[in-house]
Amino acid sequence: MIDLAIIGGGPAGYVAAERAGARGLSVVLFEKKEMGGVCLNEGCIPTKTLLYSAKIYDNALHGDKYGICAENVGVDFGRIMMRKTKTVRKLVAAVNAKMKAHGVDVVKEAYIENRSQDSISIRCGENCYEAKNLLVCTGSETFIPSIPGIAEAGDCILTNREILALKEQPDSLVVIGGGVIGMEFASFFNSIGTKVTVVEMMPEILPGMDTEMSAQLREIYTKKGIVFHLLAKVTAIDGSAVTFEKDGQAETVTGEKILLSVGRRAVTQGFGLENIGVELFKGGIKVDETMRTNVPNVFAAGDVTGFSLLAHTASREGEVIVNNLNGQADTMSYRAIPGVVYTNPEFAGVGLTEEAAIAQNIACRVAKLPMSYAGRFVAENEGINGLCKILVSADETVLGVHMLGNPASEIIYGAGMAIEKRMTLEELKKVVFPHPTVSEIFKETIFEL
Repeated sequence: MIDLAIIGGGPAGYVAAERAGARGLSVVLFEKKEMGGVCLNEGCIPTKTLLYSAKIYDNALHGDKYGICAENVGVDFGRIMMRKTKTVRKLVAAVNAKMKAHGVDVVKEAYIENRSQDSISIRCGENCYEAKNLLVCTGSETFIPSIPGIAEAGDCILTNREILALKEQPDSLVVIGGGVIGMEFASFFNSIGTKVTVVEMMPEILPGMDTEMSAQLREIYTKKGIVFHLLAKVTAIDGSAVTFEKDGQAETVTGEKILLSVGRRAVTQGFGLENIGVELFKGGIKVDETMRTNVPNVFAAGDVTGFSLLAHTASREGEVIVNNLNGQADTMSYRAIPGVVYTNPEFAGVGLTEEAAIAQNIACRVAKLPMSYAGRFVAENEGINGLCKILVSADETVLGVHMLGNPASEIIYGAGMAIEKRMTLEELKKVVFPHPTVSEIFKETIFEL
């Protein structure tokens, strides 16, 4: 009898497998594709590898701002994509090595056959596995909207999977959806010289993140050449042409390639989940604060819950499950889940936004400062002011922190710790920040409150 069977080898699955194996539990992990899931193979890692190449190109191209002059700077799209593939393979191999080191048995296909009082039966070909506990973390897939003409557009249409497999750089790209995935690809292709148009049906790009900073980021990329169409609902696709309705009028834009980036949905079918009666909620698996489903000894984590579709959320959810299986009481908190957009400049936030606080009728004070109030930021970011914004409650605890400017992604975790631990302004004012660092902007903004 296996202690824990896991279906899905993404961040929730492989982290849970590693933690469980390290604690002596017997684990079998089912993954029909490559270990690492969408994040490692078709999302987080490959896109950040591409964006880093784009950032290096931007720095070389505009190095004169810093007194560095480079000639004949160019882009080798093939080599950029080759490095992306090499990076992914290296990290997939590392995950496989971790599974082996912790005694995790990795198997391909999985189909849940039934559940008895004491175990869950999972079949892979001719082999049947009996497990005391089951963790479902089958992730999510790109949502394909029912737009007229989308099926006939053929190779013009790309999702995050196909765009990462391109062999040649497109001259032009239309991005349908201005969320995180859409903006990161827009950023990359804009930097390397592709003409980019973003069509977003909401009033602003990056819905759910701080609206003021989203608008600032859009303005930065407008100056870089990206064309944005907001409040624009796509009504048809005809080959390389995208038609949308805006202000009551129909408009059309064209692109050599069209990227669909309008959201993702949980994968809950195709592996026998219905055979054990797991309850769904809003398209994902319903779980409690310990990631338990309505079925005893069956858990779910990651994108399949349909809640917080982020790799770091999934990893933590996997840890919560293993901790409880190991007798260590633990619950999942979503109070301080960081969100990052790896554009150039980066945009990161954690906790409540102003808009969310207003919607929830939460009284708060807001302070904000340009990132240029940190000396290190001025030294390394010519021509960009950026912004840091902090929200605090009536009792002086930190509710949210949002930053636009490099390297926001490397700073935001500190704000996340403050929010998760409900630190007060007075407590934070006593923390010593290293100087000179961009992170000092956090403390500088606190003193504005």
